This record gives sequence, structure tokens and C-alpha cells, in this order.
Amino acid sequence: MRLAAIDIGSNAARLLITDVVQDGTGGNRFNKLNLVRVPLRLGFDVFETQSISPEKEDHILKTIKAYRALIDVYGVKHYIACATSAMRDAKNSNRIIDRVLKETGIEIKVISGDEEASFIYENHIAENMDTDHSYLYIDVGGGSTELTFFSDNKLIFKESFNIGTIRLLKNQVPDELWDKMKDYIRMQTKGFKEITCIGSGGNINKVFSLSKKKDGKPLPLELLKDYHKELSSFSVEDRMRLYNLREDRADVIVPALSIYVNVMRWADAREIYVPKIGLADGLIHILYEKVRQSQ
Repeated sequence: MRLAAIDIGSNAARLLITDVVQDGTGGNRFNKLNLVRVPLRLGFDVFETQSISPEKEDHILKTIKAYRALIDVYGVKHYIACATSAMRDAKNSNRIIDRVLKETGIEIKVISGDEEASFIYENHIAENMDTDHSYLYIDVGGGSTELTFFSDNKLIFKESFNIGTIRLLKNQVPDELWDKMKDYIRMQTKGFKEITCIGSGGNINKVFSLSKKKDGKPLPLELLKDYHKELSSFSVEDRMRLYNLREDRADVIVPALSIYVNVMRWADAREIYVPKIGLADGLIHILYEKVRQSQ
């Protein structure tokens, strides 16, 4: 079964095309065929003006048309498209979504922060780990951070906070919101088994790549602190040059690290696994279940 998911975030839009095949043991393998990312950067408009500019609207339309063409070329029959924080906040998102549907045939659903946390959890990464620990999923985006806490094979909580990399760059995150997230994490994780974190999002994947760690090995909190301190000491231009980063990664990687470091500190977690999962992967899992049940 070939499936596709479109994730329109505050920093970038992604198209993931996946083949779901039987693995011979009664389970399924989700084989990624293609992952395309376009840095639309909608949050830079929305978090300042509460609206998507005509230029960005044009970019959205061109991107979805390109994704539509790829979906058709790959012969995908079932697909899903969702948008997150920037589209949630934009006053003109409904009109843009209507235009995209009319011109491409693709219907975009704007999901809540709570739904976003749930969809990321659909990857069920923690179920493959030992039961001696509790697991905290941390997904950091441009507009929000989604937290999902998992212990003894049970979902304990899922929560979304409007603390994201672009909001931080735009000074749109008040101290009270940081305090709210800190108090929530400390209170809701108290008394559980030792916590290990699971990170998703382009920034933590890039940090993992920079670390040269082997796949499956965790990043220690102290290493994230070191990277935050090191990268903070350089300008965006220097980060691009020294670390071979694109501009749309070089500016958001420092605020992203500050979010990961704070969440881990408040959860009293010492390390974070980076399994290269994200919202698009979760959407593929949800779509697969929906299609399977309808057959």
C-alpha cells in the first residue's frame, strides 16, 4: 500500500511518500520512498501579523501543486494533508485552504496542538523500548512544542505549548508561558520511573547528525547544552559556514536547543533518543489504519 502525508508546519512543508509492506511476521514495515521539504517559513508572517502574506500564499499554492504532481507520479491513491501552528493562528487560513482545495484537489486539515501531539505519538517508538524507564516525546516546531509522556505502556499525558523556534526568534514567548510549561512538566512527571526523552523535529535531527553518534545511541543532555552554548556564540552566517547549515536551519537551531534543554532539565531527564520520526510519519500511520479498516 502506497501512502502520502503532507505536513505544513510553521517553518517548512513536508511531503512523505511511504510504502507499507508485510514484514513476514504478521507486522508491517513502513518504507520511506521520498521525503521532500520546502522552507515556507509561514511563522515569520503569522506570529507578527496574524496573517499569511500574498507572497507566502503563492508559495503555499505552488508547493502543494508540486506535491500533488509527485503524489500522482508515485501512483499514490491515499493521502492526508495537515497544517499546524502557523495555520492555526492565521486569520486568513480558511480562505487559503479553500483556494488550495479548488486548485489542487487536496484538502488541508488544520489540527490542534493536542491532535499534533497525538499524531506524533502514533509512531509508538516508546513501545519498542524497555519498561524500566518512562518516555517523554518532545517535538519542537516553529510555532509550538508538543509533549507526550508514556510510562508502563500507558499514555500519561499529551500537551502542546505555543513555544516554538520562530516565536522565540520573534520574541513572541512571554516568561509566563515558559513558567507554565516548567510547572506543568515538573508536576505531571513527578513520581514516575526515570525519564528518557525521544526527540523529533528537524533541529534535533541536525544536532544528532552533527554529533556523529551512531543510530540508536542517545544524546546526553550535557552535549545539548554544549551545542547550545557553542552555536549561540556564532552569527547565523557563521553557523551556515562552519556547520554547513541552510539559512532556514541556522537561525532556528539555537532556540530549538534552548527548548529541548529546558524540557529535559524540568523532566529531570539525562538523555534523548533521536529516531528520525515526525508528524508526517505519524500521519502515515493514522492514514494506514483508516484505509485498512475501510477495506
